[in-house]
Amino acid sequence: MPFDWQKKYCERVGHMYGSMTRKLMHLIADPDVISFGGGLPASDLFPLERVKQVVDDTLESDGAAILQYGTSEGYGPLRRAVAERYVQRGFDITDENVLVTSGAQQGIDLVSKILIDKGDAVLVEDPTFLTALQAFSLFQARYLTVPVDGEGMRVDLLPEILRDNDVKFIYVMPNFQNPSGVTISLERRKELLKTAQQYGVPILEDDPYGELRYSGEALPTLKELDDGEQVMYLSSFSKVLSPGMRVCALIAPDEVMGKLVFAKQAADLHTDNLAQRIVYGFLERDFLDPHIQVIINSYRRRRDAMLEAMDRHFPAEVSWTKPDGGIFLWVTLPEGMDAMDLFERAVRAKVAYVPGSCYYANGGGDNKMRLNFSASDEERIELGIQRLAKVIETNMG
Repeated sequence: MPFDWQKKYCERVGHMYGSMTRKLMHLIADPDVISFGGGLPASDLFPLERVKQVVDDTLESDGAAILQYGTSEGYGPLRRAVAERYVQRGFDITDENVLVTSGAQQGIDLVSKILIDKGDAVLVEDPTFLTALQAFSLFQARYLTVPVDGEGMRVDLLPEILRDNDVKFIYVMPNFQNPSGVTISLERRKELLKTAQQYGVPILEDDPYGELRYSGEALPTLKELDDGEQVMYLSSFSKVLSPGMRVCALIAPDEVMGKLVFAKQAADLHTDNLAQRIVYGFLERDFLDPHIQVIINSYRRRRDAMLEAMDRHFPAEVSWTKPDGGIFLWVTLPEGMDAMDLFERAVRAKVAYVPGSCYYANGGGDNKMRLNFSASDEERIELGIQRLAKVIETNMG
């Protein structure tokens, strides 16, 4: 008789679910399908030769240490280099405020572990990053949502929510938000921080795309504006160097860092040593910023190609965001259309996206879709948008 595992699962398992993005992408086995679905950097831009150079030199000079256990906080020189990089941007931190995590997703998970009890309220943008919702849901959080418009989170709605609810923390992506691509204006950033301080609510600021700006003026992060040590900040190297290396800096106040380190030790002891040393090598040798400029130049062209193709081919009833950076556009279909229903028809037409309803914590967004422009060249973007436009037009009734 088969063993009954169902009786052994903990209550949290009922709150686990897979990433809808990954589930949908598994449907796309055909290489002829042009996918605007994943949040992928352009693999053709990965700096393979420089990675090889750093790896060879580092293994030659320090190979045995790299293959040994490391410290939970992260490789010391990398932590110092990250701290110096952000001090130059206006952060009031030292290397003691930097924890190296295995990607931003682990950073989100560690913050969840130390802050969320069952039933606690987490305030998120509506829509928001779907794998952050995965992490929060595993700890049985409940969601309070604030809608997003062209200037980002509607911070004018925060006082009433925070006055009436005990909120553990606010999760926010101020720069080129995933999925919408919008950026929170400077005025709203200041108001968000002021309101959070007034009600004593911490902020988890997730900033994976902040350095990928193609137009407009850079804005200070919430962490730069924070004078009360209320903001925790995630800066991943996934989108600017390599997602496969899983290296992120979680910058947090002294008060919080000890608890985060304990949670990190219980999770994986430390982030991969070789990956940390590669990132450090790029910072130490000044390889990273020139590489980011290469990415910016290419992604700007790809963004513009997608925007121009949508202008030419999409029906007039469809609208979309025009982000100053990041890797996503957010499309709004006519009311009554369902992007989830449309998905399989799009795949049959050899094009894919992510339906917008995946990004809403408490439901909604049926007529929304997220398009990624970073992972396709201009020619495939043009062809993919033509295909998608035909699918939309055919199903508009």
